[in-house]
Amino acid sequence: MSFGEPERRPRPFARRTRGQVVAAAVCLVLGTGLIGGAVTGAWLADGPEGPGTRHAFAVAGDLWHEVPVDQLFPPTVQGRGAGPGEADRVWTRIAVAPDSGCKGAFDALLTRALAPVGCERLLRATYTDATQSHVTTVGLLFTEADAAGMGALARRFERERLDRRGDLMPLPYAAKDTAAEGFGPDQRASWAISVLTDAPVVVYAVSGWADGRTVDEPQPAEDAMRSGATTAPAQAGLGHEARGLADRFERALRQRAGTPTERPS
Repeated sequence: MSFGEPERRPRPFARRTRGQVVAAAVCLVLGTGLIGGAVTGAWLADGPEGPGTRHAFAVAGDLWHEVPVDQLFPPTVQGRGAGPGEADRVWTRIAVAPDSGCKGAFDALLTRALAPVGCERLLRATYTDATQSHVTTVGLLFTEADAAGMGALARRFERERLDRRGDLMPLPYAAKDTAAEGFGPDQRASWAISVLTDAPVVVYAVSGWADGRTVDEPQPAEDAMRSGATTAPAQAGLGHEARGLADRFERALRQRAGTPTERPS
Protein backbone atom coordinates (compact mmCIF):
# COMPACT_ATOMS: atom_id res chain seq x y z
CA MET A 1 0.00 0.00 0.00
CA SER A 2 1.32 3.44 -0.92
CA PHE A 3 1.16 6.39 1.50
CA GLY A 4 -0.56 9.61 0.35
CA GLU A 5 -1.95 7.95 -2.77
CA PRO A 6 -5.05 5.85 -3.42
CA GLU A 7 -4.39 2.15 -3.44
CA ARG A 8 -4.19 0.83 -6.98
CA ARG A 9 -4.94 -2.70 -8.00
CA PRO A 10 -1.75 -4.28 -9.27
CA ARG A 11 -1.64 -5.40 -12.85
CA PRO A 12 -1.65 -9.18 -13.24
CA PHE A 13 1.75 -10.73 -14.07
CA ALA A 14 0.20 -12.50 -17.04
CA ARG A 15 -0.35 -9.18 -18.78
CA ARG A 16 3.37 -8.31 -18.83
CA THR A 17 5.20 -8.84 -22.05
CA ARG A 18 8.06 -11.31 -22.27
CA GLY A 19 10.51 -8.44 -22.65
CA GLN A 20 9.29 -6.70 -19.50
CA VAL A 21 9.72 -9.86 -17.44
CA VAL A 22 13.26 -10.42 -18.70
CA ALA A 23 14.21 -6.78 -18.06
CA ALA A 24 12.87 -6.90 -14.52
CA ALA A 25 14.79 -10.07 -13.77
CA VAL A 26 18.03 -8.60 -15.07
CA CYS A 27 17.59 -5.47 -12.95
CA LEU A 28 16.92 -7.56 -9.87
CA VAL A 29 20.06 -9.66 -10.36
CA LEU A 30 22.25 -6.66 -11.08
CA GLY A 31 20.86 -4.70 -8.12
CA THR A 32 21.36 -7.57 -5.71
CA GLY A 33 24.90 -8.10 -6.95
CA LEU A 34 25.82 -4.45 -6.58
CA ILE A 35 24.39 -4.21 -3.07
CA GLY A 36 26.02 -7.46 -1.96
CA GLY A 37 29.33 -6.42 -3.48
CA ALA A 38 29.23 -3.05 -1.74
CA VAL A 39 28.53 -4.62 1.65
CA THR A 40 31.20 -7.28 1.21
CA GLY A 41 33.71 -4.70 0.02
CA ALA A 42 33.10 -2.53 3.06
CA TRP A 43 33.59 -5.37 5.57
CA LEU A 44 36.65 -6.75 3.79
CA ALA A 45 38.21 -3.37 3.12
CA ASP A 46 41.99 -3.58 3.06
CA GLY A 47 42.46 -0.04 4.37
CA PRO A 48 42.02 1.34 7.86
CA GLU A 49 38.69 2.89 6.81
CA GLY A 50 36.90 -0.46 6.54
CA PRO A 51 34.47 -1.10 9.42
CA GLY A 52 35.57 -4.74 9.55
CA THR A 53 39.17 -3.65 10.08
CA ARG A 54 38.20 -1.13 12.75
CA HIS A 55 36.15 -3.74 14.58
CA ALA A 56 38.97 -6.31 14.47
CA PHE A 57 41.47 -3.73 15.71
CA ALA A 58 39.29 -2.97 18.75
CA VAL A 59 38.63 -6.65 19.45
CA ALA A 60 42.34 -7.44 19.36
CA GLY A 61 43.03 -4.74 21.92
CA ASP A 62 40.69 -6.42 24.41
CA LEU A 63 42.02 -9.96 24.07
CA TRP A 64 44.41 -9.67 26.99
CA HIS A 65 41.58 -9.54 29.54
CA GLU A 66 38.90 -11.50 27.67
CA VAL A 67 40.73 -14.66 26.58
CA PRO A 68 41.85 -17.27 29.17
CA VAL A 69 45.59 -17.68 29.57
CA ASP A 70 45.51 -21.28 28.31
CA GLN A 71 44.07 -20.00 25.04
CA LEU A 72 46.40 -17.03 24.64
CA PHE A 73 49.39 -19.18 25.63
CA PRO A 74 48.44 -22.81 24.89
CA PRO A 75 50.23 -25.55 26.89
CA THR A 76 51.62 -26.87 23.59
CA VAL A 77 52.16 -25.21 20.23
CA GLN A 78 52.52 -27.15 17.00
CA GLY A 79 55.07 -25.89 14.50
CA ARG A 80 54.66 -27.85 11.31
CA GLY A 81 57.57 -27.05 9.04
CA ALA A 82 58.90 -24.42 11.46
CA GLY A 83 62.33 -25.92 12.06
CA PRO A 84 65.48 -25.95 9.92
CA GLY A 85 64.87 -27.76 6.67
CA GLU A 86 61.11 -27.41 7.30
CA ALA A 87 61.28 -29.92 10.11
CA ASP A 88 58.28 -30.01 12.42
CA ARG A 89 58.47 -28.48 15.88
CA VAL A 90 56.47 -28.89 19.08
CA TRP A 91 56.87 -26.36 21.89
CA THR A 92 55.74 -26.89 25.49
CA ARG A 93 54.89 -24.04 27.81
CA ILE A 94 56.94 -24.09 31.01
CA ALA A 95 56.11 -20.71 32.56
CA VAL A 96 53.63 -17.85 32.31
CA ALA A 97 54.52 -14.45 33.73
CA PRO A 98 51.91 -12.49 35.67
CA ASP A 99 50.33 -9.91 33.40
CA SER A 100 51.89 -6.54 34.06
CA GLY A 101 52.80 -3.14 32.76
CA CYS A 102 56.03 -2.53 30.90
CA LYS A 103 58.15 -0.97 33.64
CA GLY A 104 61.47 -2.82 33.68
CA ALA A 105 60.28 -5.31 31.07
CA PHE A 106 62.58 -4.08 28.29
CA ASP A 107 66.08 -2.70 27.97
CA ALA A 108 66.25 1.09 27.93
CA LEU A 109 66.63 1.55 24.16
CA LEU A 110 63.75 -0.78 23.29
CA THR A 111 61.62 0.94 25.93
CA ARG A 112 62.34 4.25 24.21
CA ALA A 113 61.57 2.85 20.76
CA LEU A 114 58.19 1.48 21.90
CA ALA A 115 57.23 4.54 23.95
CA PRO A 116 55.17 6.26 21.19
CA VAL A 117 52.53 3.51 21.28
CA GLY A 118 52.33 3.24 25.07
CA CYS A 119 51.77 0.12 27.15
CA GLU A 120 48.31 -1.13 28.09
CA ARG A 121 49.43 -4.60 29.20
CA LEU A 122 52.32 -7.02 28.72
CA LEU A 123 51.78 -10.78 28.62
CA ARG A 124 54.66 -13.26 28.46
CA ALA A 125 55.23 -17.00 28.50
CA THR A 126 58.29 -19.18 28.02
CA TYR A 127 58.35 -22.38 25.98
CA THR A 128 60.86 -25.17 25.48
CA ASP A 129 61.35 -27.47 22.52
CA ALA A 130 60.75 -31.23 22.55
CA THR A 131 64.36 -31.93 23.56
CA GLN A 132 64.27 -29.26 26.31
CA SER A 133 67.56 -27.91 24.98
CA HIS A 134 66.14 -24.56 23.82
CA VAL A 135 63.95 -22.00 25.58
CA THR A 136 61.97 -19.19 23.99
CA THR A 137 60.02 -16.35 25.59
CA VAL A 138 57.01 -15.04 23.68
CA GLY A 139 55.67 -11.59 24.49
CA LEU A 140 52.42 -9.85 23.57
CA LEU A 141 52.62 -6.11 24.21
CA PHE A 142 49.13 -4.60 24.07
CA THR A 143 49.60 -0.92 23.31
CA GLU A 144 47.50 2.20 23.81
CA ALA A 145 47.86 3.31 20.19
CA ASP A 146 45.29 3.61 17.43
CA ALA A 147 45.77 2.22 13.93
CA ALA A 148 47.66 5.33 12.79
CA GLY A 149 50.06 5.07 15.71
CA MET A 150 50.74 1.39 15.08
CA GLY A 151 51.27 2.10 11.40
CA ALA A 152 53.79 4.83 12.18
CA LEU A 153 55.75 2.56 14.52
CA ALA A 154 55.72 -0.31 12.01
CA ARG A 155 57.09 1.98 9.29
CA ARG A 156 59.83 3.22 11.59
CA PHE A 157 60.85 -0.33 12.54
CA GLU A 158 61.00 -1.27 8.86
CA ARG A 159 62.74 1.90 7.71
CA GLU A 160 65.40 1.85 10.43
CA ARG A 161 65.55 -1.96 10.68
CA LEU A 162 65.01 -1.72 14.43
CA ASP A 163 63.91 -5.34 14.60
CA ARG A 164 67.48 -6.39 13.71
CA ARG A 165 69.43 -4.26 16.15
CA GLY A 166 71.13 -6.22 18.90
CA ASP A 167 70.66 -3.38 21.39
CA LEU A 168 66.88 -3.63 20.88
CA MET A 169 66.50 -7.31 21.75
CA PRO A 170 63.56 -8.13 24.04
CA LEU A 171 64.28 -9.54 27.49
CA PRO A 172 63.47 -13.18 28.28
CA TYR A 173 61.26 -14.39 31.10
CA ALA A 174 63.23 -16.73 33.35
CA ALA A 175 61.11 -18.73 35.79
CA LYS A 176 62.57 -20.58 38.77
CA ASP A 177 62.51 -24.36 38.85
CA THR A 178 62.06 -24.59 35.08
CA ALA A 179 64.34 -25.18 32.11
CA ALA A 180 64.38 -21.40 31.66
CA GLU A 181 65.73 -20.60 35.12
CA GLY A 182 69.09 -19.55 33.71
CA PHE A 183 67.63 -17.71 30.71
CA GLY A 184 68.84 -14.16 31.32
CA PRO A 185 69.94 -11.22 29.17
CA ASP A 186 73.34 -12.75 28.44
CA GLN A 187 71.72 -15.98 27.22
CA ARG A 188 69.74 -14.36 24.43
CA ALA A 189 70.70 -15.90 21.10
CA SER A 190 68.06 -14.92 18.53
CA TRP A 191 64.89 -12.84 18.40
CA ALA A 192 62.00 -11.65 16.27
CA ILE A 193 59.76 -8.58 16.67
CA SER A 194 56.58 -7.81 14.73
CA VAL A 195 54.73 -4.50 15.05
CA LEU A 196 51.19 -5.25 13.90
CA THR A 197 49.24 -2.67 11.95
CA ASP A 198 45.83 -4.37 12.15
CA ALA A 199 45.94 -4.79 15.94
CA PRO A 200 47.34 -2.67 18.81
CA VAL A 201 49.90 -5.36 19.59
CA VAL A 202 53.64 -5.89 19.32
CA VAL A 203 54.52 -9.60 19.13
CA TYR A 204 58.03 -10.75 19.95
CA ALA A 205 60.00 -13.87 20.75
CA VAL A 206 63.55 -14.34 22.05
CA SER A 207 65.35 -17.67 22.21
CA GLY A 208 68.42 -19.22 23.84
CA TRP A 209 69.88 -22.44 25.20
CA ALA A 210 68.35 -24.11 28.24
CA ASP A 211 71.76 -24.85 29.77
CA GLY A 212 72.38 -21.20 30.56
CA ARG A 213 75.34 -20.69 28.20
CA THR A 214 76.15 -17.11 27.28
CA VAL A 215 75.98 -15.93 23.68
CA ASP A 216 78.65 -13.63 22.30
CA GLU A 217 76.95 -12.88 18.98
CA PRO A 218 73.14 -12.91 19.12
CA GLN A 219 71.56 -12.87 15.69
CA PRO A 220 68.12 -11.70 14.50
CA ALA A 221 65.93 -14.58 13.42
CA GLU A 222 65.83 -13.62 9.74
CA ASP A 223 69.63 -13.69 9.55
CA ALA A 224 69.96 -16.88 11.61
CA MET A 225 67.49 -18.64 9.31
CA ARG A 226 69.40 -17.87 6.12
CA SER A 227 70.81 -20.79 4.18
CA GLY A 228 74.51 -21.16 4.88
CA ALA A 229 74.51 -19.14 8.12
CA THR A 230 77.29 -20.46 10.35
CA THR A 231 76.80 -18.64 13.65
CA ALA A 232 76.04 -20.68 16.76
CA PRO A 233 72.40 -19.49 16.94
CA ALA A 234 71.92 -20.35 13.26
CA GLN A 235 73.50 -23.79 13.56
CA ALA A 236 71.33 -24.59 16.59
CA GLY A 237 68.14 -23.47 14.84
CA LEU A 238 67.43 -20.76 17.41
CA GLY A 239 66.35 -18.32 14.72
CA HIS A 240 63.69 -20.82 13.67
CA GLU A 241 62.61 -21.15 17.31
CA ALA A 242 62.07 -17.41 17.70
CA ARG A 243 60.50 -16.79 14.30
CA GLY A 244 58.37 -19.93 14.40
CA LEU A 245 56.75 -19.10 17.74
CA ALA A 246 56.33 -15.40 16.98
CA ASP A 247 54.60 -16.20 13.68
CA ARG A 248 52.18 -18.65 15.28
CA PHE A 249 51.18 -16.28 18.04
CA GLU A 250 50.75 -13.45 15.57
CA ARG A 251 48.54 -15.65 13.39
CA ALA A 252 46.49 -16.88 16.36
CA LEU A 253 45.93 -13.32 17.58
CA ARG A 254 44.65 -12.24 14.18
CA GLN A 255 42.31 -15.22 14.00
CA ARG A 256 40.86 -14.47 17.43
CA ALA A 257 40.34 -10.83 16.55
CA GLY A 258 38.65 -11.75 13.27
CA THR A 259 40.96 -9.59 11.18
CA PRO A 260 39.37 -9.60 7.69
CA THR A 261 42.58 -9.31 5.70
CA GLU A 262 46.02 -10.36 6.87
CA ARG A 263 48.47 -7.70 5.82
CA PRO A 264 52.23 -7.59 6.31
CA SER A 265 53.06 -6.32 9.80
